[in-house]
Parts: sequence; C-alpha cells; structure tokens
Amino acid sequence: MASTWRATAKADRRQRYLDAAAELFAARGYAGVSIEDLGAAAGVSGPALYRHFRGKEDVLAELLVSASERLLRGATATIEAGRDPASTLADLVAFHADFAIAERDVIRVQDRELVHLGEEPSRRVRSLQRRYVEAWADVLVAAQPGLARDEAVVRLHAVFGLLNATPTTPGLEAMGDPVGLLGGMALAALSGRPRPPAGTPAAA
Repeated sequence: MASTWRATAKADRRQRYLDAAAELFAARGYAGVSIEDLGAAAGVSGPALYRHFRGKEDVLAELLVSASERLLRGATATIEAGRDPASTLADLVAFHADFAIAERDVIRVQDRELVHLGEEPSRRVRSLQRRYVEAWADVLVAAQPGLARDEAVVRLHAVFGLLNATPTTPGLEAMGDPVGLLGGMALAALSGRPRPPAGTPAAA
C-alpha cells in the first residue's frame, strides 16, 4: 500500500510540473521559462524537478508527446466505436474541438515550441501526428467516396488549423456551445464537394 501511495504521489507531482509547464510555456514561451519558474508554479523548489525530469527540454518533450498520444488514442477509440463514416467524422470533430478547448495551453505550446524538441521526441511527435491525420483521412474518404485522399489530407490540415486556433480566438468564451460552434464550422469545411480532376470540363 505504501509503495502504491508513493507511486501515486510521484505521478501527481510529475503532473503538476506538466500542468505548470503548459501554462508557463504558453504564456511566456519555452525560452522565457526557467527551472525555478516551473518549480515555483508547481509549488516546489526548482531543483526538485530533476527528481522527475532530466531538464526543461524533457518536460517539453513529455508534454507534447503525451498530447499527441492522447489525441491518437481518442481518435482510435472513436473510430473503433463502429459508427457509420459520417457519424464517426462528426464524433472525431467533436473530440478534437473538445480537446482543443480543454487543452488550450498545450495546443499553443505545440504550435509554437515544437522546434525546441530534441531529434527523438520531435520524430515521435511527428509520427504520432501523421498517424492521427491518416486515421481521420480513412474516415473522411469513407464518408465522401468521391474525395481523393490527397485532397482529404489537405482539408484535414486546414480543419486542424481552425480547431487549434482556439487559444487565440477572441469571443470564444462567450459562446454558449463553443464545441458545437467549432464542430459545425469544421464539418462544413470538410463536407465541400470534391474538386473535379484537372482538365474536367466545368458543368454548364
């Protein structure tokens, strides 16, 4: 029991560091935050961080890798629920919109600070992101059979840009249903008619 309690306490302290890092990195930028700042925000001395992380870069790496893992797990669970493609697409949009609103600091850090990751965590994040996009693309193409996969991927990146703009979207807090608002905009962007192949005569 004691060892379980210690493990839980250690995990809680580690999460406090990550939560503090997300807030501080989002507000000041990675370069503007020191180990001492992270410790003060988490309610401990700065050097205590080294009991849990090798340094500030390690904190950033865990923050961003964890975010990408959670997104991929959520998308996978949504797809495995087995609904029809159109309904699954709507569920994916709602999931991502909800994540983007709940994790605004993480979204902002991911957008601005990925360049500070080391080679291995950067490769890991980008691999997870590619898998996330591919999982969505499978659903989008199934929901819109006439849509070419390369165009589906382009549309998805545009929609992710829309959803991930939540940290800097003025007035969003005043909306009664921000997830519904963003989800509706995203679905409208995804549901446009596929472009005809190059050289196809325009309809009269």
